Amino acid sequence: MFIRQESFYSFRKNYPIIFGLLIIHFALFVWMNFLPGGQLVRNIGIGYNLAVANGEWWRLITPIFMHLTIGHVVFNSFSLVIFGPALEQMLGKFRFIIFYLSTGIIANIATFYLGGLGYPPHLGASGAIFGLFGLYVYIVLLRKDLIDRANSQLVMTILIIGLVMTFVNSNINVLAHLFGLIAGAAMAPLFLVGVKPYHMYQHAHEPKEATFNPNRWKKRRRNKKYFMTTFWIVLGLLVVVGLLSNLF
Repeated sequence: MFIRQESFYSFRKNYPIIFGLLIIHFALFVWMNFLPGGQLVRNIGIGYNLAVANGEWWRLITPIFMHLTIGHVVFNSFSLVIFGPALEQMLGKFRFIIFYLSTGIIANIATFYLGGLGYPPHLGASGAIFGLFGLYVYIVLLRKDLIDRANSQLVMTILIIGLVMTFVNSNINVLAHLFGLIAGAAMAPLFLVGVKPYHMYQHAHEPKEATFNPNRWKKRRRNKKYFMTTFWIVLGLLVVVGLLSNLF
């Protein structure tokens, strides 16, 4: 459910919304840092409560897609790749993007109203990503039919790490993280109507890839420990990068 083993082709076909969000993340990152007009894009798009109060309402939306440092964009994009695909399949493309954007916007609205006009500028997809975590929390607690025990333990462990990180770094937008999480959990019952477990959905394969291999399950059992070890090592490294980026 959370360990990605698809090829580039399969990932793009199975999760077009996630793939599109990743393209936007990195395109804006490159534009903001290396291309002409990047400073202007940064100035007019970053979350800034005083500007929102003066009528620049789009700043409640645009920060969801913007990242300033490589550590920031890589960590948030990595989190989206790990935890977004299952929900895109389960909710469907339309419901998923509405849910993702709604939780991100609610996180920024909370930052505006509770942070005050003097709140420092902010940006990043973290509020929306915590919205996904909020949905998973609801699933783990109240829709156990949609997730198995191992994946429940994994997502709750990562959530705990994320919450600890939220309060460790003074430059993190705590309001966005917390209210993204709350919004995701609160909206979950509405978006989970008619949803089936992830394994029940069909997935695209490579054009020449066999859809069934009688030996695949033996191979998966042999490699399960390897994949989990690799996953935790990579995740740990990216958590460190995220902490050092200082811009969540």
